[in-house]
Amino acid sequence: MAKALLGYVGGSDPRLLAEMRRLQQRVQDLESELVRIQAENDVLAAAASHDPIMERVDAHQAEPALT
Repeated sequence: MAKALLGYVGGSDPRLLAEMRRLQQRVQDLESELVRIQAENDVLAAAASHDPIMERVDAHQAEPALT
């Protein structure tokens, strides 16, 4: 009887809980991917800063390759 009343008054819908779990997992996956990409970007930026060619490029003076 208690289960029936709980469902009647708007207890937790299993589909809603499953969707919430799926979304929480997706958020965790995206956060992990963001951390990975930021670390990869830091490595690439460090490598580019030690590249002699990149040191000669003035990004403020550079023109776009294609307009």
